[in-house]
Amino acid sequence: MATVEYDPTQFRGAAPYYLRGRPPYSAELAAVLAKELHLDGSGRLLDVGCGPGTVGVQLAPLFEHVTFAEPDPDMLAEARTHASAAGLTAVDFLETTAESLGGLGLNPIRVVTFGQSFHRTDRLLVAEAVYDLLEPGGSMVLIVHDPSRPAPPQPANTSLIPHREIHCLVRAFLGAELRSGARLASSYDAERFEETIARTRFGRPRIVFAKGQPHIVRDADSVIADCLSKSFAAPHLFGPRLAEFVGELRTLLEQRSPSGRFWDWPGDTEVIIATRR
Repeated sequence: MATVEYDPTQFRGAAPYYLRGRPPYSAELAAVLAKELHLDGSGRLLDVGCGPGTVGVQLAPLFEHVTFAEPDPDMLAEARTHASAAGLTAVDFLETTAESLGGLGLNPIRVVTFGQSFHRTDRLLVAEAVYDLLEPGGSMVLIVHDPSRPAPPQPANTSLIPHREIHCLVRAFLGAELRSGARLASSYDAERFEETIARTRFGRPRIVFAKGQPHIVRDADSVIADCLSKSFAAPHLFGPRLAEFVGELRTLLEQRSPSGRFWDWPGDTEVIIATRR
């Protein structure tokens, strides 16, 4: 497995688009985790690679305190704003990589979460460091969308997001080999998370699912925000052609949906749970 070094350019300019653009996790995520991990409002949550605070804010009612950890300063600023808007006060924010967490002298953590961020870390190193951060019986939780799960009926008067055509348009502007910062977007190790975790002190994790949200309907601005929130289409990659790209993407979306309403089905929320023995 290749070592992954943090690249500060991978999401440059993407932070303002993230909360609006990315589809939400299951509305039942907190309830599922509370049941699986016997959460009762006590203990500390550490949300690693927190981005704009999506997971940490959603799960905050389950804990006494939430620490948001994120290496991108713009994303961390968005997390501060998000947490403040949600009325959270028992929080703190760390500008740090996942690989550096073990040297920060953190208090024991009950749960450490990674919301679609674990693949961007040095996985084995980070998993072992998280094991040491956890209190006995604490858990590392990896949260991802699983679009392969059976889809619900499509809401009326909506169109599907033309993901393939959007990717083709991005490639027309940026080239066939899309990049995530300084590296190829396709170069991240494809080993399934549970296989990686099984080779650590955690042993093989368990997997549960939280039911996805079936009625996520977006407008064109939201679909555009989703695109620009991705590392392979981060705004800085387009340089002076960003406005041109956004204009062509908007035209594409107008052609694909007369109503301007797009249905987004990211799938059920997959929850991979690894518990310290």
